[in-house]
Amino acid sequence: MQDKTSPPEFLTVRELADLLRIKERKVYELAASGQIPVSRVTGKLLFPERDIRAWIAGGSSGGPAPADDRPPEIFLGSHDPLLDWAIRQSRCGLATRFDGSLDGLARFAAGEGVAGGLHIHDAETGGWNLPQVTAACSGQNAVLIAWARRNRGLVIRPTDVGAIRSMADLAGRTVVPRQPESGTQTAFEKLLAADGLCQGDLSLVESAPTEDDAVMAVAQGKAEVAFGLESVARIFGLHFVPIIEERFDLLVDRRAWFEPPLQRLLSFCRSESFRTHAKETPGYDMGELGTVRWNA
Repeated sequence: MQDKTSPPEFLTVRELADLLRIKERKVYELAASGQIPVSRVTGKLLFPERDIRAWIAGGSSGGPAPADDRPPEIFLGSHDPLLDWAIRQSRCGLATRFDGSLDGLARFAAGEGVAGGLHIHDAETGGWNLPQVTAACSGQNAVLIAWARRNRGLVIRPTDVGAIRSMADLAGRTVVPRQPESGTQTAFEKLLAADGLCQGDLSLVESAPTEDDAVMAVAQGKAEVAFGLESVARIFGLHFVPIIEERFDLLVDRRAWFEPPLQRLLSFCRSESFRTHAKETPGYDMGELGTVRWNA
């Protein structure tokens, strides 16, 4: 729970309306016209409290806020259950927009967030993230930090153990895909092609936006297979067939790294509480956490 003695990191439409003593409809009009600082996260409007007060202080005539090149305090990119847990438990105040690695990389390069989680496989080198980050962010004040190595594979029901042992066994199976912008879906399609298959050889259900949602679809009987994480499979009591070990990295704005939100998150990741939880989470190797992998 947030300390009630300190102001919120973000204001809702209602809170901003109360602050400005205007109707909520007027807040929507100001946001739509670009007259006030605003972030759009999971379909909701959030207003950075710090920027709003700067706008008020600098706009006695009602003009727009002075230009501010700081990205909004939003964590972009791919969904990682352990990272998601750490953001919430650390009470760092960062908003999240987990819409996939490719989406997060593009939004980060456009200045739409302070950090992004990535796991983008490069078919030519066999590595993760570096070629894509170098191409998109070489001219920015950015750094790539190691988060974890994760076990990814086929999440199946116990009744399918022995029948599904590899990617080649997926032909004709009901599979839950991830969104096209995700690193998971990109890697999945490449692995399918390596075994001579394509998505047309599968029976696909509606795509899942997060790691949890993908595995839950199998647990609920909506699909036979998800290309998911070992950690999530174990939570739902499902069988896991390992396929690859992937690298999950954090692309971070270097200036924001030293600001309170990311520093609170970093401090929490050094705590005994985090270390204990990470050790109890199967399928994670946190040995390189915090290592700098690339500097712009």
